[in-house]
Amino acid sequence: MLRLLHIENIAVIELADIYFDNGFNVMTGETGAGKSIVIDAISAIMGERAYRDMIRTGSNKALVRAIFDEVPELPWFSQQDVPYEEELTIQREIYLDGKNVCKVNGIPVTVNVLKKLGIQLINIHGQHDSAALFDENYHLSFLDGFGLLAPSLEIYGQAYQRVVQLRKEIDSLSMDESEKLRRMETLKYQIEEISRANLKAGEDDELEAKRKIVQNAEKLSDGLNEAAIAMDGDDHSEGAAGLLSQAEHAIGRILRFDDSLGSLHELLTDLMYRVRDAAEQVQDRCYALSFSADELERIEERLDVIHRLRRKYGASCADILDYLEKAKTELDNMTFADDRLEQLKKQLSKAEQAAYAEAARLHEVRQQTSEVLTARILKELAELDMKKVQFACVFSETPLGPLGTDSIAFYMSANVGEDLKPLNKVASGGELARIMLALKNVLAERDQVPTLIFDEVDTGVSGRAAQRVAEKLRAVSRSKQVLCVTHLPQIAALAGTHLLIAKGERQGRTYTTVSPLDFEGRKAELARIIGGANITEITLRSAEEMMMGGMNL
Repeated sequence: MLRLLHIENIAVIELADIYFDNGFNVMTGETGAGKSIVIDAISAIMGERAYRDMIRTGSNKALVRAIFDEVPELPWFSQQDVPYEEELTIQREIYLDGKNVCKVNGIPVTVNVLKKLGIQLINIHGQHDSAALFDENYHLSFLDGFGLLAPSLEIYGQAYQRVVQLRKEIDSLSMDESEKLRRMETLKYQIEEISRANLKAGEDDELEAKRKIVQNAEKLSDGLNEAAIAMDGDDHSEGAAGLLSQAEHAIGRILRFDDSLGSLHELLTDLMYRVRDAAEQVQDRCYALSFSADELERIEERLDVIHRLRRKYGASCADILDYLEKAKTELDNMTFADDRLEQLKKQLSKAEQAAYAEAARLHEVRQQTSEVLTARILKELAELDMKKVQFACVFSETPLGPLGTDSIAFYMSANVGEDLKPLNKVASGGELARIMLALKNVLAERDQVPTLIFDEVDTGVSGRAAQRVAEKLRAVSRSKQVLCVTHLPQIAALAGTHLLIAKGERQGRTYTTVSPLDFEGRKAELARIIGGANITEITLRSAEEMMMGGMNL
């Protein structure tokens, strides 16, 4: 669970340490005080996008650090080679030049890797979720998430990918006849051009090495001759081998006087033979340097042929030969395209039958899941003072696609006697907020994310409905850590931990502070939410009554 959030130089927050408890935590404050900044900071350590505009004016970087405890040993740790500890520290630095530095338990990670961890630790529900609830494209993912249908989707996905692969192959062979003829002529020309060159893999490297030797044959010959004379001598000098031979004979003559000279004699003998062997190798290399006058011209002509082919077909002889094989395969496929098409169409028919069969099984599972989801949402809505609401998952059939053949839309009727209609046609802001809360609560039961954040999901809710939302959030907090940004006194009154976000000025700069409230502080803040700036004894008493009532729940 999230224990500490440390923020430096993000927007109007210069420095803040925010401590959270288990259970129900709320954050309140005037509009514009900086509540959204705290949520942005949490999003940053979850690996969401962070912008340079977040950095406080006058600073060159911003920093967010979060400490979690009771963290389970997620597979993420071993997958990323990050040491597991039950207490987890995540840190992210955001620089003006756009650079981001992310660390988990002191180990640097990328933003994308951090995001894979973040979604397993925190789930943020904001006002944008209402837009997702209005968008029917998201409804299927809500249902699949509730039903934990990933294994079924994977089985279907494999069958569908086979269909996609075959359709793609068929399309590649089903070209216009004139286009097909043009392509076949091009391939024939290319195959003939490469085959005529009679290339060998690695031939270009061999020729270039040989050209270098031929171009420098005179220098090589002079150097080798000089080395040979130095080792084997000529009419004017003994050479190293001759001198070593003299030394070996000299030591050999005196061995009988000093046995300890034996090892030295062996060394000189070995050196003499080694030098003679080296001299022979040098002389062999000299003899091998004899090239005919037109040898360099033949090499240049061959390299010119290879160079022209490399410009067209690949960076090396090996690449050109690889292209040749691919061209032959493509030409064969086109030559026998009609036969191949018939085979592929038969395979496609079987693959589509298999995919439709998996889609039907997936549909059946979704139908069963939708009944459970509908019952759970209606139960949640009844607890949120929407007992007369009707809710349903309406299925329609689609062509075979990545997610099957199902399209799903959430329908509801908010009033008795009214027909079920799409959510975006009938739900008011307050109803939508409660439907989203109901849906999120139901989905949260199926995942293992320990911390849920609700960012002003109470928009449009008031009165008795607000009380029901507050009680629901409190109920969720019994099994999850809940952080909630709210403007409703009914919600704030039920919190176990209440944090006040306040904005002020100091030396011409704006500063935001985050402070935990005690009983009297909470009472004053609730009174402000209830009555605005004009806090009276009546609003204070109302605030206290709400808090005392919350303690009894």
